[in-house]
Amino acid sequence: MRRRGLVTGVLALVLLTGCAPSVAPIERLGEKAAQRVRADGPSGAAVPPFRRWGLPEPLARPPRPARARTARAARPLPVVSRVATRDRVVFLTYDDGAEQDPRFVDMVRELRLPVSMFLTDSVVGPRYGHFARLRSAGAGIQNHTLDHSALRGLPYAGQRAEICGQQDKLRSRFGVRPRLFRPPYGTYDTTTLRAAADCGVSAVVLWRASMEAGEPTFARGERRLRAGDIVSVPSGESAFPTLVERTRGLLRAAQERGLTVARLEDYL
Repeated sequence: MRRRGLVTGVLALVLLTGCAPSVAPIERLGEKAAQRVRADGPSGAAVPPFRRWGLPEPLARPPRPARARTARAARPLPVVSRVATRDRVVFLTYDDGAEQDPRFVDMVRELRLPVSMFLTDSVVGPRYGHFARLRSAGAGIQNHTLDHSALRGLPYAGQRAEICGQQDKLRSRFGVRPRLFRPPYGTYDTTTLRAAADCGVSAVVLWRASMEAGEPTFARGERRLRAGDIVSVPSGESAFPTLVERTRGLLRAAQERGLTVARLEDYL
């Protein structure tokens, strides 16, 4: 009995001094795991979006545009490759709709990028849902014809069918008729301008800079981004560089010039 009492006393002392096995290591592991989730979140939520997308600093908020957008189509229809503005902004526009990477939707949403998508029906095909998600993330949806045909030289009826047909398609998909139109390959004639105006377009949008590879190229003027530049990011023929990679390179180039991104629809 005396020995049993001694053993009982020793066990009690061990438990009180914390030398006995316990669940403390498991609890500590659980606490570390919880800290890790709080630090990074289930998808890295604590990492600032600009760092997650490879930018050196956050994108500056664009200023409120100094001039109101065009309310309705003018005659002759304006054709713009850059916007006359003193605001330190550039405009990101994407052509066709062939690349449909869900990461690009995440990028637009998380960076709050005010991009404009010029869509071609025959290229997008049945995958308009991707662009509905982009639109819900803040992207503008604009017209790039039904079939991506070169319009210059075509008769009025053919040009009108290409432009108005896509106006109708986009309205049925998104509930809004686009105000902006980009002719395929950037080619047009006076018939294009007349047909576009008759379809309710308020401006024909070209570009001064293009981002097809890792660096922007320029159609005319200075070989660097300037305030008011409209940049075209066409759908890539190959998987590399991806739309996300080209957009990241473009954003870095803009930041190096002290520029940020603004919504084209707010200026035209």
